[in-house]
Amino acid sequence: MSGPKDPLRYFRVEAREISEELGRGALQLEKEVSPELVQRLMRLAHTLKGAASVVKQRGIAERTHALEDALAPLRDGAPAAGAIETIIAHSDAIAAQVAALDAPADAAPRAAGIDEPFSMLRADIAEMDGLLDGISEASVQVRSVRRTIGMAEQARQLAELIADRVAPGGRQGVADVAAAEKTRAFAEDLRGIAARLEQELKSGIDQSERELEAARTAAERLRLLPCSAAFAGLERAVRDAAQALGKQAVLDLAGGEVRLDAQVLGLVQRALVQLLRNAVAHGIETPAQRRAAGKPETGQVAIEVVQRGNRVAFICADDGAGVDLGAVRRASGASAAASDTDIVDLLLKGGLSTSGTVTEAAGRGVGLDVVREIAARLDGEVTARTEKDRGTRIELTVPVSLASLDALLVETGDTVSAIPLAAVRHTARLVAGEVTRGPEGESIVHDGKVIGFAPLARAMGGSGRAAGPGSAVVIGGGGSALAAIGVERLQGVANVIVRPVPALAFAGPVIAGLYLDARGMPQPVLDAEALVRMLDGAAPAPEAEPEAALPILVIDDSLTTRVLEQSILESAGYDVDLAIHAEEGIEKARQRRYGLFLVDVEMPGMDGFTFVERTRADPELSKTPAILVTSRNAPEDRQRGIDAGARGYIVKSEFDQREVLDLIRGLVGGA
Repeated sequence: MSGPKDPLRYFRVEAREISEELGRGALQLEKEVSPELVQRLMRLAHTLKGAASVVKQRGIAERTHALEDALAPLRDGAPAAGAIETIIAHSDAIAAQVAALDAPADAAPRAAGIDEPFSMLRADIAEMDGLLDGISEASVQVRSVRRTIGMAEQARQLAELIADRVAPGGRQGVADVAAAEKTRAFAEDLRGIAARLEQELKSGIDQSERELEAARTAAERLRLLPCSAAFAGLERAVRDAAQALGKQAVLDLAGGEVRLDAQVLGLVQRALVQLLRNAVAHGIETPAQRRAAGKPETGQVAIEVVQRGNRVAFICADDGAGVDLGAVRRASGASAAASDTDIVDLLLKGGLSTSGTVTEAAGRGVGLDVVREIAARLDGEVTARTEKDRGTRIELTVPVSLASLDALLVETGDTVSAIPLAAVRHTARLVAGEVTRGPEGESIVHDGKVIGFAPLARAMGGSGRAAGPGSAVVIGGGGSALAAIGVERLQGVANVIVRPVPALAFAGPVIAGLYLDARGMPQPVLDAEALVRMLDGAAPAPEAEPEAALPILVIDDSLTTRVLEQSILESAGYDVDLAIHAEEGIEKARQRRYGLFLVDVEMPGMDGFTFVERTRADPELSKTPAILVTSRNAPEDRQRGIDAGARGYIVKSEFDQREVLDLIRGLVGGA
């Protein structure tokens, strides 16, 4: 581990970057030798040799000098036999020497290659999280300072009132004109000071919030790395596997701009290496076989990264012969009645190999075991589709703790939701008469086709009472189906950092994750596929205009959960107040009449059970029903909630948004 006096502290960083570039460049030489590429590689090698000499890393300096010698003849003509292999071997050796600089002194040097731990993508996650926590706390403090603006405004208004009362012809008048004039002058000064204080507070707080938001975004993005950072070793994996088996294959890469948590990306890279080796070993045919099949001698293998809300799919596809399902049947002992889908599922379970011989690339049946193990560690899933002579497609889908997403921000009430930009097909201003109501629900016409429609508030479980015509956003899921949602206004496009919905949060099926807005408040990221499934074919029918309901008091110590519950309830048409603990909840309940208490059970200080017991014992507060929301689903906990007097007991892991809103409507009415 490097320290402040470590002489290799900066060399490590530079050497890693250069060794990576040398490795990529060596592979490019195998495709095409150009004077520009050779010259660039020689400059890189020369730079690394000089830096290694300065920090007395003689082994690296000597190896880079040997690499220069191997590159030099390529400047003047075609490479001699074996020259490219020698260059690749030198670049591998340099990468291994650089990687060894991070290893403990007593550790044996490791060979360079794609099976190395993902050390290049490590980030100090603990320090980054500490920074983010500090920014969040600072944001909360800034918001609390914003409340003092109201005090400055009150002081200004009071000064205006005093000035008005002592002005000539004022309501009360003053006998002593001199005293009145002094008082008026004092009030005017006070009003000016208060006005300047109010303006400076607003300006300073606005600037602080902007800077905190920029710092939060930068810190969150530092935790993320582009998937292209994991691509470096993949081309080498395909090349080595193809050479070992006497085949030809090239790799296409897409989606490298998607940014993910470095720890997730590190594990996924290992899975991708195994998928690529399998694709070459079991999918891509030999040049002779491909010629006989009317295919180009060189096989095509592709990796594509696709972001879907808070999940990311890594897709490995090839244009080979497809999985030999007959061989899998024989290897697994499956019955003749088993379908092709069943056979593919057996292959994904691991432990099977269709290779007749054991090589470095295949034959032990463990490649997909590695993929399946990594998917399990990341709480992901693996699916496959194969077609004879057309190739195989294997998809590894994993949830991510943080991901960067380009999104369209749309406003409905106080909620600003993010729709993945890749799912947005069209936006348009809605005019009266465009929304058609029929037996199957509401719809609009888009490109000559009738598609399902619903206000976003209703799609999120609310009443969907519109504030005006607003706009329609046409969205598409994974297939060709389309649907449209109505929003009050479009805010524009932004890049947001998607966070997972807390496991115990009060959230509906169309919410894929959360992002933090400029105030540091969590807002929903919508699941486009879930919205399309919900609205395609049969949008919910609009409900009758309800009577106004009493407000709901949400009591929860989690900021994210409070705001998410508030968003859902307000989308359903309810007025919502928030309390951060039970003691504050009781204080607010004595100041305003509520239609319902929605109370978390596990909170510091007074817990939810005790809150319900105390409010049931109060003659006035007992008139307001209470619902407990908790992760505790043991029978004794449920019974305790009933005994305390709760009218509902919602287990967060079993949460169904529509059922919960139906329960609330039954207790509160309206909305």
